[in-house]
Amino acid sequence: MNIKLISDSTCDLSEALLSRYDITLVPLAVAMDGRDYHDGVDIHPSDIYAHVAAGGALPVTAAVNAAQYAEVFARYAATYDAVVHINISAEFSSCHQNAVAASKEFSNVYAVDSRNLSTGHGLVVLEAARLAEEGLGGAEIAAALEVFALRVDASFILDQLQYLKKGGRCSSVAALGANLLKLKPCIEVRQGKMAVGKKYRGAFDHCLEQYITDRLEGRDDLQLERIFVTHSGVSDHTLQTALDTVRRLQPFREVTVTTAGCTISSHCGPGTIGVLYVHKPR
Repeated sequence: MNIKLISDSTCDLSEALLSRYDITLVPLAVAMDGRDYHDGVDIHPSDIYAHVAAGGALPVTAAVNAAQYAEVFARYAATYDAVVHINISAEFSSCHQNAVAASKEFSNVYAVDSRNLSTGHGLVVLEAARLAEEGLGGAEIAAALEVFALRVDASFILDQLQYLKKGGRCSSVAALGANLLKLKPCIEVRQGKMAVGKKYRGAFDHCLEQYITDRLEGRDDLQLERIFVTHSGVSDHTLQTALDTVRRLQPFREVTVTTAGCTISSHCGPGTIGVLYVHKPR
């Protein structure tokens, strides 16, 4: 089967992985300073950080609309046996709803809810690539991904709460208390939604090591093919701490470092880092 894979830009996969599997990205819109940009095309996280550091408001991300999806799907539907498009979780954006609406114009286009974000979403995209290489058809891939998405484990630990406070997701009092107590919260994806997990206390690298240990130590239910270490801008020392901790705890065959795109960056800000991997099927 000749399958075309498409994803939203929110999957945060590297250019190397996108090229390796011939994955096309549809960028989300990012509104900042009254102008509209395209995630990863003409705006990047460093632009957002510089804008906010200079006193600017947080940018606002906007879903791809149905007409835009239909235009993208039309490019490939006639020349491929099937098109499989994987969206950011429907709980985070109306992208999936819009993609489903657009897919109804085609008999061979399948829109899949990744139930995730960032490289948690990316892991679902890569599973689609693996299934396509095995020769599965579009409908079979879509059905398999709905099950696979529930096995993805995605979480991040935040060094600071400034962006969450600015975005109204954390009160000023809570942010002040967390700063005074040196608390570093873990944000988890549960059933396609974001939730606050364990809060760590102390220097960030120490908290990071504890967080990764809690996620990986002693686990025998992990699929050890690949783990993503995804961050929105951390020091080399912090990144190395994460990599050393992962490798000490579990023998993943691929430990892949990626940087978060504008969606995660505009919500969580710099200094965010997470480990994202897959559980074995039950």
